[in-house]
Amino acid sequence: MLLSASFLAAALAGTALLAAPFAQARGDVALLDAAFTAVSAVCVTGLTVVDTGTRFTPAGQVVILGLIQAGGLGLMTYAVFAGVLLGRKIAFTDRMLIQATLHHSAAPGVRRLVKHILFFTLATEAVGAFLLSLRFLPHMPPREAAWQSVFHSVSAFCNAGFSLLPDNLVAFRADWLVNGVVSGLVIVGGLGFLVAMEIEDALRARLAGRRPRLSLHARLALAVSGTLLALGMALFLALEWGNLLRDMPTGEKLLAAWFQSVAARTAGFSVVDYGHASAGTLFLTVFLMFVGASPGSTGGGIKTTTLGLLVALLAARWRGVGRATVLRRTIPHAVMDRALALAMIAWALTTAATFVLLAIEGRGVPFAQARPDLAALLFEVVSAFGTVGLSTGITPFLSGPGKGVLMLLMFAGRVGPLTLVMAVGARRRPGRFHYAEENVMVG
Repeated sequence: MLLSASFLAAALAGTALLAAPFAQARGDVALLDAAFTAVSAVCVTGLTVVDTGTRFTPAGQVVILGLIQAGGLGLMTYAVFAGVLLGRKIAFTDRMLIQATLHHSAAPGVRRLVKHILFFTLATEAVGAFLLSLRFLPHMPPREAAWQSVFHSVSAFCNAGFSLLPDNLVAFRADWLVNGVVSGLVIVGGLGFLVAMEIEDALRARLAGRRPRLSLHARLALAVSGTLLALGMALFLALEWGNLLRDMPTGEKLLAAWFQSVAARTAGFSVVDYGHASAGTLFLTVFLMFVGASPGSTGGGIKTTTLGLLVALLAARWRGVGRATVLRRTIPHAVMDRALALAMIAWALTTAATFVLLAIEGRGVPFAQARPDLAALLFEVVSAFGTVGLSTGITPFLSGPGKGVLMLLMFAGRVGPLTLVMAVGARRRPGRFHYAEENVMVG
């Protein structure tokens, strides 16, 4: 309830601020569009119904950036950090919330964890902004280049995908520095703060001559993330070599394929037009968006570790083994139950939302004419639930109820997986009795 209330309060406050005259460049952003933008920002999604760079004033863009930063780390993290700065004791409830959202086990020190997360975030974003400014300065006035650099760095690290440029990052698709910095920020933000801390500790141990050690969580997150990045790049190249990438040099094709493989994992930045992508690429991107980033990160989706556990369970069943194992470790039944529940709820939610959108947006339209809408709406739904932000371009043209469905999905995608994992992981209460068993045919 606290997690949900914090995100809801931020979204409502953001809506009020973005609907105010000082935040709008022309004063013609409707209340629904302001609410959609606020929800998309605080849920670090990146879906937009109006152009962020031209329809909002610099003050409105600051509001959007603040919502992205708050939503990326979670408001409870900032609340605990404020308490630490003021010298207050951390409440037991706050400790449980931080550990449940950012750590896979009982955190050794919540104060250290929260401080490290905030300082690591600010330092990483500052480095990203500096590197981006090296490329933006030759193309823009100094003040605008500085603001663009800060905005895109924070948006990339928080996996939000918001851009102030009219064509997102298409103008820089051949720029290795911009693509490298943005994709690097997305990957670091999407791996999760715990993984980043473990990698940092491992590097220190290596420099000190000690044997570095990573937890199973970190190793699994890194293995699945690396596999998906390589697989996504290879398949994007194969599917779009003669389509979206047709007129690009080979080096630019490789760069674009790599960037879109990274962005599809919850970032939402784009250097190509998904409105002209092939059906196979849309399906591939839907899968990558559904998986998303790693737990305890700024991204959404069912998470990389969930996919890894489901693959391990399938392999165990294929071999006829009772317990799933990953990297020479046995996975507890409770963890596997949470992974299965999360995947099934996510599948059910996206399926139901796609049906609702088809019913709202395609009423009375024959199937022969509505076939393109099915792929586009499914793409939009998974993008919203995975808090990705990629779009085929139909978001601004959805009806009011259709935009409302996407807003609920973005909220569920940012808050739902966290609350679901905690709810499923709650202490089980044994029943007073068990019904008699009876067999059912399967398959």
